[in-house]
Amino acid sequence: MAFWLTMLVAMLMHSCYKGSKVLASLFAIDMGASAATIGVLYAVYSLFAVVLSFFAGKASDRFGFRVPILIGASGMLVSLLLPHLLPGLPALFVSAAIAGTCYIFYVIPIQHLVGALSEGPGRTRNYGILSICIGLTSLLGPTVTGFSIDALGHRETYLLLAALPALTIVVLLARPGLLPRPTAHDKPAGRRHVMDLLGNAPLRRVLLTTAFLEAGNELFNFLIPIYGSSIGLSASQIGIVMGSFALAVMGMRTVMPELVRRSNEERVFSASLFVAAGACIAVPLVPGFVPLLAVAFVLGLGAGCCGPLSMVLSYNRAPAGRAGEAIGLRQTVNKTIEATVPVIFGALSSAFGFVPVYLLGALLLTAGGWLMHRDAGQKPVTSDR
Repeated sequence: MAFWLTMLVAMLMHSCYKGSKVLASLFAIDMGASAATIGVLYAVYSLFAVVLSFFAGKASDRFGFRVPILIGASGMLVSLLLPHLLPGLPALFVSAAIAGTCYIFYVIPIQHLVGALSEGPGRTRNYGILSICIGLTSLLGPTVTGFSIDALGHRETYLLLAALPALTIVVLLARPGLLPRPTAHDKPAGRRHVMDLLGNAPLRRVLLTTAFLEAGNELFNFLIPIYGSSIGLSASQIGIVMGSFALAVMGMRTVMPELVRRSNEERVFSASLFVAAGACIAVPLVPGFVPLLAVAFVLGLGAGCCGPLSMVLSYNRAPAGRAGEAIGLRQTVNKTIEATVPVIFGALSSAFGFVPVYLLGALLLTAGGWLMHRDAGQKPVTSDR
């Protein structure tokens, strides 16, 4: 029951988070913002999370899961109500800062909890189920947001999305005992420091590959609304394109456990990154709705297994009792990329167009695939967390 409650909470929260980022981009475009301004807006989502993610992971190791998730849901609710009540670019920036900061207080405990509820092959399966649920929200969040914008408008769509964190708060308050406490571990002697984790070479390679993966993901999520608008797509069509990507991601995650069983996490991770890199090159070369839909689907096939395998390997390679910290450090890497890549890619796309930016993204994904390919033959020993 705890696992499926966790899946429900994850779906509610990720749906509103994914939808809100697309909504913020399209609302900013409607207000006349440039690609560079939207890049800064996207970066604000991750500005404070860069600093706080590691500490959110430590908190989940020590204090449990329910309270951080409630904090995250409450903050997300506030962030979605703000642009509805005070429409304008300043409100969008404040909303992005609140949403991005509160995001880590539910995503890290959820990822930690999924790992703690299982072990061995069951852990890979459960992370796969979590990722399928997240893939479903990536399909529903942007698609519903796009149609809602066309039907209701930007402000009313913020109100619609705000219902999701409100429901999360109701679920957790109504059933406070359903989320378990983390497993107790003996504290190692001396102070625990982030450099201890960075000194773990297998974990460090996963974190570096995660950085390359996240750069590719941010490139797609950030630039597709801008690129789609530039070639004349409607908000609904942009939502469908992003939903196509999410549908492919979700499909790949259903077969991921079988792929890993036949090979291993590193080989599947590597091959997936190479496929994503190839599709990334094609994105700015297709000028219409249907071709872009197809390329987004292929890109989703490549990216599908990468997120859950990154989580599995981060959890498995963490020292005992420090899985939450490792997951928090993974989020620190992700948020650092999210805080910098949109600004860089937004400026580059404004100056040079979309083709060089997508080529750079493909090179980063290729580098991640090469790194995991090198790791494929030397699987580290794992232990319970």
